[in-house]
Amino acid sequence: MSLERLSQQVSSYVTWKRDLMREITRYRSWLVNNRLSSPALEEKLDRALKLIRSDHITLAFVGEYSRGKTELINSLLFSSYGQRVLPSNIGRTTMCPTELFFDAHAERAYIRLLPIETRSSDANITQFKKVPRHWVNISLDPKDPEGMVQALSQLARTKTMPLEQALALGFQQDMLESANKSGEVLVPAWRHALINIDHPLLRNGLRILDTPGLNALGSEPELTLSMLPSAQAIIFILAADTGVTASDMAVWQQHIRQLDDITQANLFAVLNKIDVLWDDLSGEAFVQNAIYKMQHNTAKQLGIRFEDVVPLSAKQAMLAKARNDLNLLSRSQLPELENLLSTRIIARKEQLLEQRVVNQVITLLQGSQHALGLRLQKVNEQLALLSNSQQDNGQLLTDLTARTKQDHTLHHKRLLGLRTNQRLLRRQGEMLKHATRGERLNLHMVELRKALASSWTTLGINKAIRGFFASLEADLSNLSHEAQMANKMVTAIYRHYNDVSSLNSVDAPHFNAQRYQRELEHLRDKADRFRLQLRTVLTEQHRLSKLFFATLVREVVNLYQRLNQDIAQWTEDALMPLLQHNLENKQLLENHMSRLKGVAQETLSTRERCQRLVQYSSELEQQLALAGDILRALRRPAPIQRQGKVVTLPGAIRSKVAE
Repeated sequence: MSLERLSQQVSSYVTWKRDLMREITRYRSWLVNNRLSSPALEEKLDRALKLIRSDHITLAFVGEYSRGKTELINSLLFSSYGQRVLPSNIGRTTMCPTELFFDAHAERAYIRLLPIETRSSDANITQFKKVPRHWVNISLDPKDPEGMVQALSQLARTKTMPLEQALALGFQQDMLESANKSGEVLVPAWRHALINIDHPLLRNGLRILDTPGLNALGSEPELTLSMLPSAQAIIFILAADTGVTASDMAVWQQHIRQLDDITQANLFAVLNKIDVLWDDLSGEAFVQNAIYKMQHNTAKQLGIRFEDVVPLSAKQAMLAKARNDLNLLSRSQLPELENLLSTRIIARKEQLLEQRVVNQVITLLQGSQHALGLRLQKVNEQLALLSNSQQDNGQLLTDLTARTKQDHTLHHKRLLGLRTNQRLLRRQGEMLKHATRGERLNLHMVELRKALASSWTTLGINKAIRGFFASLEADLSNLSHEAQMANKMVTAIYRHYNDVSSLNSVDAPHFNAQRYQRELEHLRDKADRFRLQLRTVLTEQHRLSKLFFATLVREVVNLYQRLNQDIAQWTEDALMPLLQHNLENKQLLENHMSRLKGVAQETLSTRERCQRLVQYSSELEQQLALAGDILRALRRPAPIQRQGKVVTLPGAIRSKVAE
């Protein structure tokens, strides 16, 4: 089955990451053994290992109510139970955002539920995750399916409360269902749910985010400002029997479409419930043509590629897996989605990991290898001189030591020059951080709070938010200008070093401020859309407005913190390839001088002295061979690339539909 293929792809991805960690650890040991390590390089390799360890894949399932999101998750993860584990029956559906993952530190499976009343607090979900006492904890027993179903039915639970209280919690009146009691309405019992369960896919780093409909997306700002942008793939669920409705389009336009421009996420649309189109009387060709038309129309309406629209029937897939009916599973077309997930998303993760970690480590290793190769070449040249010389080889060794010392002095001067450049770059980095320093952000937030506190009217909100973002955009504009100056400085340093040294031409790493400007534009657009949706003042929108802007400000704070961390890291790392190359040459020359002095001072014959240098040459060759092994292992293509995967979906190549 294709789920096994998906599991295999995820497992291969995890194995590849473990291999990368092993090779980076080998490189670190290699540096220590050859006395080429440095604190800065150790820190960089530690960061690389930490990044690989913390890496995971998040899939977010988004769509309106009753589109089949939870049923699809059931069919992907829980078909082995032979029944629906997550509530997805008619009238019983997931009412709160739910995260599914594997918690390696937990002793047993659990579901944790955050009461809906916590919305009255200004704290967001991330903050509540750090305070366990606010959550209701229920243990799960994966060996007891009935108990699992009963416990997870909490996800569909609702409760009654007065309309005024519901409005104060941020719910919109026209999206609330009336309760039997006069003046009371039904609301979700829980604000958020965390489910830890040991499933092969989850154990290997896959995380699932299941979201309710537009009401939850609109009333829980953290979902759209933080959680969805952090996902590697957004699976947008539609129903084949309704197509793209007005509410579907509202979810797509307000919360999803723009993620394609500002994040690394893949956006896919799933046309669920294609079994409503099955018609045995009309024949399979008629059905497939109808499905193809729906794919085409959906892709056109959403503005995405045809192959990114996947038709399937989660219900029939669930039934097929429970019965082990391979024909029905194939007809449900769920395997196409699983194939898509196992290629496109994992391939993208591989690519990002290569860019952020593997390529940087390879650059450093190549520099180390290059320095050691030059030393081996010099040793072999000196060995040839010693073997062919007619003069006293003791004097010749002394002369060679003196020449090596001259080279060492040259590299020492270059190292001093690079360290001077490093200090200049750090000063430039301080100017970068000055543009977005915490004091400036605090001042902007104080001004925002004053403006909002003085007038919680639509006009006041508009003016306050426009002023807030104008200040932030001015900060990032100043940052961009300073970044251009810093990048010019780094480019000049690299150009000069490449000209005067033996280092192979290395491109200067530039600081990219544009991605932060795009993130800020995304937050500003979110705020603008929210402002335009405000219909009332000081009524049901008042609490939601405060929650939205509190969440928005936290996202801006996070952006500034990440930005300043990246500035500090870039400032330290920008010259590392040059510093490391020069330091390695200097350390190798010191070791070489020590070897030559030792050979020259001992009472040895020419043959014995040559043997000592041959042994030294052999040691260098062995270390170069080891470095070559590590380099080949790091360069080995990632699993998806090795398999040469190409995403193909049924219907992607079909005869043109008759008009």
